[in-house]
Formats: sequence, C-alpha cells, structure tokens
Amino acid sequence: MASDDIAQLADALSKTHVGDGELSYKGLGLKLDSAESVEELVREIEQYQGLRALRLEGNTVGVEAARAIAKALESKDLLQRCYWSDMFTGRLRSEIPTALRCLGSALISAGARLTELDLSDNAFGPDGVKGIEQLLKSPSCFTLRELRLNNCGLGIGGGKVLAEALIDCHRQSSAHGAPLKLRVFIAGRNRLENEGAGALAKAFQLMGSLEEVHMPQNGINHTGVTALASAMRHNPELCVLNFNDNSFTKKGTLAMAQALRHLRNVQVINFGDCLVRSEGAIALAAVLREGLPILKELNLSFGEITEAAALVMAQAVMDKPHMEKVDLNGNCLGEEGCEALREAMENMDKGNMLASLSDDEGEPEEEDDDDDDDDDDNDDDDNNNDDEEEVDDGNVSDDCDEDSEDDIGIVKQNGVTRKDDSPAKLQSPAEIMSFLSCPSVEKLLQLGEMRTNLLQQVDASDPHKAADVLLKIASLYNEEPETKTAVLETIDDVLKKLLSGSALHSYCFLSTLLVMMGLLKGEGKIKKVSLVPGQLLCLEHAVQQNYFAQHHALLLHNFMSKDSDALKSCSAARESLSSVLEKRHHEQH
Repeated sequence: MASDDIAQLADALSKTHVGDGELSYKGLGLKLDSAESVEELVREIEQYQGLRALRLEGNTVGVEAARAIAKALESKDLLQRCYWSDMFTGRLRSEIPTALRCLGSALISAGARLTELDLSDNAFGPDGVKGIEQLLKSPSCFTLRELRLNNCGLGIGGGKVLAEALIDCHRQSSAHGAPLKLRVFIAGRNRLENEGAGALAKAFQLMGSLEEVHMPQNGINHTGVTALASAMRHNPELCVLNFNDNSFTKKGTLAMAQALRHLRNVQVINFGDCLVRSEGAIALAAVLREGLPILKELNLSFGEITEAAALVMAQAVMDKPHMEKVDLNGNCLGEEGCEALREAMENMDKGNMLASLSDDEGEPEEEDDDDDDDDDDNDDDDNNNDDEEEVDDGNVSDDCDEDSEDDIGIVKQNGVTRKDDSPAKLQSPAEIMSFLSCPSVEKLLQLGEMRTNLLQQVDASDPHKAADVLLKIASLYNEEPETKTAVLETIDDVLKKLLSGSALHSYCFLSTLLVMMGLLKGEGKIKKVSLVPGQLLCLEHAVQQNYFAQHHALLLHNFMSKDSDALKSCSAARESLSSVLEKRHHEQH
C-alpha cells in the first residue's frame, strides 16, 4: 500500500467517532481492497472493548478487506448493531456474497446477539441474500429487532430466500424459548413482486411482532398486496405501514382496509402512488370512521381519486384527534374539487393538515369503464367476470330470464356450474327465487309477508348482489298506494340490514351502488343500470329514515351533487333527492 494511501487512511480514521459503544467509519469514502488497507481499522476494532455498534457505511470493502475485518470481529461478542449500508460500491457482484459470508460467520463465531442489521443500498441481488442467509438463521439473529434491506435488488428469488431464512430463524428461536420478534422491516425498491411479497407475508404472519413495515416500489399488485394485508392483521403492534408506489387497485385496497380494521396502533399509512382509486378511498374512509384511533398521517397521493371520494375521506378524518397530515396530492380532483376539499377541511378546522394539491391531475373526463379493468388482473379468477360491461334498461321485467343463474343460486367456479349450497338459498321459497329471477310488481305484492325473506338474499359481504337486488326492487316503484307501500317497506328492510353492519361493509355497498348507478367510475366489468325515477325516489325516502346515518347521507351527497349523464333521464327525481341530501348536509354543520 502506498505511503500516501496509508497517510490518507490514518487521517480518515482519526476523524472516526468512538464512544458509547459505537465505532464509526461512516461516509469516509475509503476504498478498502486488501488486508493491508484495513490494518489500522482492524487495530481499532480489536482494541475497542465493549464494541456494540459498528458503522462501515459509505465505504467500499473488497473480499480480502472483509476477511481481515471479520477476523477482528470474532472476539466481539457484545456487538449488537451493524450499520453496513452502501458498503460495496464499485465491487463485482460476485465479490459481495463472499464478503458478507465472511462477516456473518465472524458474528456467529463471536456469539454476537444482533438487534439491528442494515445492509441497504448494496446492490447484491439474490446471491447477496444467500451471503447473509446463514447469519439470519443463526442464534446471532434470534434477537434481531430491525432489518434494513432497502434498494438491494433482491428480486423475487432474494425475497423467497429471505423469507425462508426469517421463518427458519423464528422456528429455531422459538425452540429456544425466545421467538424472533422483528419490529422494523425495510425492503423498498427491490422488485419483490407478488411472489416475493407473498413469501415474506408468511414470515410476517408467523412473527406477529412487526411495528414498522416499509416496502415501497416493489412492483407488487393486488395479489401480493392481499397476501401482505392478511399478514399485517396478525401484527397488532403495527405503527407504520408504507407500501408507496405499488399497485393496490380496488382488490388490494379492500384487503388492506379489512386488515386495518384489526389494528389499533397504526399511526402512519403511506399508500401513495398505489392506484387506490375512488372505491378504495371510500373503503379506507370507512375504516377511519370506525377504527385507527391514533392515526397521525395518511398518504393517498397519486391514486386516481376523484373529488367526491376525496371529500368522503376528508369527512372521515374529522374526528381523529391525533391527525396531523392528509396527503391527497396528485389525484383527479380538478380546480373546483381542490377548492372544495380545502374548504371542507377548513370548515372542520383541519385546513392546516391538508398537504399541497399542486400536482393535481385534473378532473377526469367522462368515459366508459370497459377499458378500466385492472392492468394486473390477467391472473384474476374472480367469478364476477361473467358480468359484461353493459347498461341495463332499468325496467327489470323487460330483461328477465326465468333461469337466471346469478339470481337463483347457481354459481360458476373454475368454469364448472354447480348449485350454491348456502343454507339461506336452499331454504328460500320458490316465490322468492322467482321474484329475484324476474322482479315485477305483481310478484312483489303476491309475496305478502314473505317479503321479509328477501333479506336472506341480501348479504353485506356481497355488495354487488345487494346493490343489484335493491335497484331491482326500487325500479318497481310507482305512486299506486299498495305498490308504493310494498316497495318502500321492502327497501327499508333491505337498507336497514345493509347499513347497520360495519362502516366498511356499508361503504362498500354504497360505493358499489353508485358504480351501478353510473355515478362513480368503478374497476373491472360491472353491470350498470339505466336509472328510472323510482330508484331515486326510493333513495329520497330512505335517506330521511333513522337507519340512514348522517355519514351515509354525506357520502351519497358528495356524488349526487356532481353533474352526471346517468341522471339526465331522471332530472325531477334527482332534484328532489338532491334537495333532501343538501338539507342533511347542512345539518352536519
């Protein structure tokens, strides 16, 4: 090693911070190739008694240098924190696993018990994960609390190896009576995709100890998001959830909403740039209504959320005492929508928590939904794919099929038609099935007291079917007293059931109803109806009843107050309904 290089290293080492159990070479920009190049560094490590933290980030370490450092670490049994990010700049990808294996073996030999391991910003890929695999499985990581692997190029393969290592560590540590309790997991920008995310979800669910999860920009769509959501609900101490820049779409967002219902300690949610969209935002607003008591920050930026859905979200944060920031920037509100959102937040004395809206994408143009199916839904096996994007004429009896599979309890699974064996449908009288198959005023009146049995066909967990049944009944409305009474009584019974459950179920039903009415752009293929005045008049009746909560009315008001081509054929009924909703809106203030 040249004398000037040695002098440079000596000078750099003289600037290291030594104290409180930490030895730091952070950001010195050292190029450490050989054992000779790290002689001074090794000497300092060896002489440091009680070494608990070692910072090597911001340097570049070759294999021979790593071997020398590893030798020095073999006696450091008190070492707990390894800050080794950005440590291999300019190194061949084949060198890194060997260097990591040497360092890991030294920690295992020393009997160190790590609490933090940071290997972020090392582009070591799947092979690099194999370099730390034995360390992660060893007793040295039974005590691990924070694992940072941000921007490491793990890929699907690396994600799977990592997941298996964590699962093995949990199994072995549990056998020793002290199961692994990882609290912080950071692995952004790693192209984990669905398979990698799904593998890690299994590890997360097994541990159940996570407090922070950061997995932004990993190319995960709704399949992987759903797996992660299922795991998150098994981590009750979760505080920070960051999945920024993945593709949730409606399915992934609904899965996350379901998970969030079970979590009481979440303080930060970052679902920005995740294609949450309006239906997803409404579902998350429902969870805010009934849970997340200490939430401080919510990021739903760049999610293709429209004005009405953003207002639903704003109204949902109204009673959150700890709320500090709501980010809805980069959505599709339009100038008037941005102003309406600012005004709504200010009216609730929450104006200071609304982030900038400077990157708003502008109000979306009216367009058909048939090209709006999820980009990532090619692997979708959803049974609703039989519903083509079409417009029903609203007069259900003109479009009846007495053998309609959807209405008489025959469903398709994996292409095979079979009878639905749910008890409610097997026990339903033929008259109920006949009415649902082909509704008419005559059949509704003939049902008499059996109309109450219609409730068996209304399941809040199937919002599409529930909205379909409601719209069919409402389409029969007319001013003939007997018909009017029968329709409204049935509507009341149906809505009492649908709106009395959880906020999430009721909001999902209402958003699906709005999609079918053409007032909200939905995802995928869903059968819409061409509205008839009776359907709006039934809603006008319903929103004045005690079972129709103020926040449900506000949700409906946000969408009814927007101009829509779907309402042009029912202008008088629309004005009447809007008037009632406007009155309820003012009651809020």
